[in-house]
Amino acid sequence: MNRYTKIIYWSDDDRKFLVEVPELPGCMADGATPEEALKNSEVIITEWLETSELLGREVPYSNSKLMYA
Repeated sequence: MNRYTKIIYWSDDDRKFLVEVPELPGCMADGATPEEALKNSEVIITEWLETSELLGREVPYSNSKLMYA
């Protein structure tokens, strides 16, 4: 599991749970359940990190002690 902070909330507009990763700009995932959204966020975090490395961008280090909010 990635050590980045994940904020989980319900979106009435999307009718899904959303997960935001504040340390990784634009990194979000969704799912029908909180568990599914978290699982999907792991895939998106990995893809975000891989893409940043390929583009030569700095990869933010997670300095948060909070895993979920």
